[in-house]
Amino acid sequence: MAWAILRRNLSLAAVAAAAVLAACAQPEPEAPPPPPAPPPPPPPALALNSGIAEAASVYVTFIREVGTIERAFNSPEAIQAAIRKGAAYEPVQLSRGMIAYGAILALQSPEFVAGVRQYAADPAQREEVINAILRDPAYAATLPGADHAAGLIVATLGADIAALASIGDAIKEDAYTIQGRSDPRRRWATTPVPDRPARLEAAKTLSTTRLVPVPAESERLHGAAHAGSGLNLTAARQGPPYTPAVVHSLAIAALAALGAGGEEQRAYTEALIVESNSEFCFNMSKLNLFQCLAASRPHYEDMFCVGQHIVSDIAQCTAANTGPLNPQIAPAATLADAPPAQSTAAGAVAAADQAQNAGRQ
Repeated sequence: MAWAILRRNLSLAAVAAAAVLAACAQPEPEAPPPPPAPPPPPPPALALNSGIAEAASVYVTFIREVGTIERAFNSPEAIQAAIRKGAAYEPVQLSRGMIAYGAILALQSPEFVAGVRQYAADPAQREEVINAILRDPAYAATLPGADHAAGLIVATLGADIAALASIGDAIKEDAYTIQGRSDPRRRWATTPVPDRPARLEAAKTLSTTRLVPVPAESERLHGAAHAGSGLNLTAARQGPPYTPAVVHSLAIAALAALGAGGEEQRAYTEALIVESNSEFCFNMSKLNLFQCLAASRPHYEDMFCVGQHIVSDIAQCTAANTGPLNPQIAPAATLADAPPAQSTAAGAVAAADQAQNAGRQ
């Protein structure tokens, strides 16, 4: 009996102890929530390499120089100085500088830059757009704001075209005036050009000399490309179709807006400033200049060579590379972002004048 009572008491004690232990046990803590996913990295900053700015500075600086050529020469020395000034460019370099400058002009469009950068937030989408541009530069012309960026290119280069065409026409008009009317004060213009072969060879040598970028101009354009301002341009819109040169400028600007046009991506942008049609036009202009100088004898014929095959041809090649201006575009009143030289004469070359030129050559 006593043993049974003892066993029962021990069992009760064990149960009680187990209850006490159970009451004292802590519940298992819940697992902490997983940490939030890190935010996506910010899109790369807009980036355009210094090579594009340097190439553009060559174009801008040279166009300004040509814009200072006189419209009416007062001595043989002034004509020869104009030939040296106007022949001092390598055609391929000028063509590529024009396209590089167009890219910087396109980056002055906040609408285009914002439209392109919306694809930079997602890394996969950014890479897809970059690859699409590299496969076909014309893809850049379909991106939001391309019409505004193209308008800036066409309007600004259109101002260069208009200013140069006016200078070229005035020089040719003056040459025809001297040819057709005797003026004792300008009898020197009807005398033969001395040492014609030497001045032709000098022009050919200048035409193969690459221009050196002006550091201050390169820095100004590089800064404007990244700031999206600073060039004081006229806003305009230009819808498609676009010329290959404008397409290439838009493609470079789009890559820059996506952060894919910096120093590490020079191979991309250097390939895009090459455009064979543009280079062919500037090369043909030089060949025509050489032919004109070879055939020219009196000084007024050298004047014509300057007006047609230096000034006017550069304007015509630029025009061919931008396409016709949209009537809604108001060209900027600048010559490569600088005031044009003042003038009192301008005119168009008639078909008879062109026929006369052809006969002279």
